[in-house]
Amino acid sequence: MTFRGGFVTLDTMSRGGVVALVSGGLDSWCLVQTLRKTRVAIHPVYVRCGLAWEPAELFWLREWLAKLPRAGLRALKVLHVPVHGLYGRHWSVTGRDVPASDSRDAAVYLPGRNVLLLAHAAVYGIQQGLSTIALGTLAGNPFQDAAPEFLHSFAACLKQALSRPVRIATPLRRLTKARLIAAWPKGPLHLTFSCLSPSGNRHCGRCNKCAARRRAFQDVAGPDPTRYAE
Repeated sequence: MTFRGGFVTLDTMSRGGVVALVSGGLDSWCLVQTLRKTRVAIHPVYVRCGLAWEPAELFWLREWLAKLPRAGLRALKVLHVPVHGLYGRHWSVTGRDVPASDSRDAAVYLPGRNVLLLAHAAVYGIQQGLSTIALGTLAGNPFQDAAPEFLHSFAACLKQALSRPVRIATPLRRLTKARLIAAWPKGPLHLTFSCLSPSGNRHCGRCNKCAARRRAFQDVAGPDPTRYAE
């Protein structure tokens, strides 16, 4: 699977279906919408790690998945991969001292995040006969575990470990969040969720992720449909 001119093209590895690693975010909604254009079967997978924002994120993920046409879209699979033993009292687990709106992106780095997500998605996918994993990674992602070089190398490791070829596809990698908003101006983006410290099921309005979301809507000079607690 490759990204060309804004669309996904399929190869023989993905014709049986694609594992779509999803969150509740705008990028995940756009990833699923992009994959739907290929008419390939989409198997959405959410990896639940016990992080502070996951109950709200799962609520909104299920909300927007439920409103998509069912053709080609399989039921959501939630994989439980608790990280309390790995992360200890990290802010992502405790929900305290969450990176604020004025923090740098480096502050929201979660150690080994993509290693955990991809490894579990790959094992699940292989058991379903699926060899392609799609991520909603966007342009400007600063973390090394989202870099093309890492993803290529990790796919090779997964192939060796699972004795099957594995493809990791990032069809949105040349797009920013603002460009995604501009591409789907009538999409139900109010149902998407990207917040580190939710107030119930609402965006807090104070964290790093809420700030990035606000900036993206401001960049396209369009209304922001998000309900922020502050």
